[in-house]
Amino acid sequence: MTPEPPTRTEAGPDEAERRLRAALAEAAHEVAPAPVPLAAIAREGRTRRRRRATALASGCALAVAAVTLTLVQGLSPARQSVPARPPVPVQQPPAPSPPSPPAPPRPPRTVAPGERVAAGGGWTVWLTDDGKHWSGPDGYENSRSVTDGNVDTDRPGITHQAQGDARGTFHSGLYYGTTDAARMEITGANGRKTTATLLRLPGEPAWGVWYASTPPTPTTSPVTTTGTTDSGTGAGTTTSSDNTDTTGTWPEDRVTLYDTTGRIIATLP
Repeated sequence: MTPEPPTRTEAGPDEAERRLRAALAEAAHEVAPAPVPLAAIAREGRTRRRRRATALASGCALAVAAVTLTLVQGLSPARQSVPARPPVPVQQPPAPSPPSPPAPPRPPRTVAPGERVAAGGGWTVWLTDDGKHWSGPDGYENSRSVTDGNVDTDRPGITHQAQGDARGTFHSGLYYGTTDAARMEITGANGRKTTATLLRLPGEPAWGVWYASTPPTPTTSPVTTTGTTDSGTGAGTTTSSDNTDTTGTWPEDRVTLYDTTGRIIATLP
């Protein structure tokens, strides 16, 4: 028995596939494709190329800078830090030296009547019951009495005699009218102070003798003076004597007598 060929409706899968392809092709031909945006694509490409070029240039610049800095630091010698110079001290003017304190008071030296006391520079001083005596290196000799009525031992006072030459001036005199004498000081015209030495006899505190030497002065004038003061006031009167002075400026010297507490007892002039 011979089989019958398949009918149209009984077509196989190949036929169905063929028909589907034909339908799709027909539909595709009916669709019109949109135009390609070539200009936009070109612009986008240029923009991206510029960005890449800029990024690449920046990266290269940073790399070059880093390499250059590394080379400079590696090749440059290390700098040695220079220590800061210390500030220059400001020169301060020297402080004025304080005035010399007065010499501490010393009690008068007690000497025997007629005892020769070497006063320096060839001068000699001695005391007797009638007063003061002194002699110089050239044989000069003189005296000052405390018994001739010219000295009032009831109130404090000072006498002053001086003789000098190119080597200096020798000063001497009496102090009297006090039992508290402790220090005698000569103040020159230039302010220089010289402390005198005090002498007295045993059991005779009411009067005594003082002496001192000062440097030479530039002028000459043959004059010597003696003087007395009012008690404790420091105001003195001066009279001339026959003694000779060759220094000329010693009358400008001021003689001051102090007690043990530093109080002024008498001054001249």
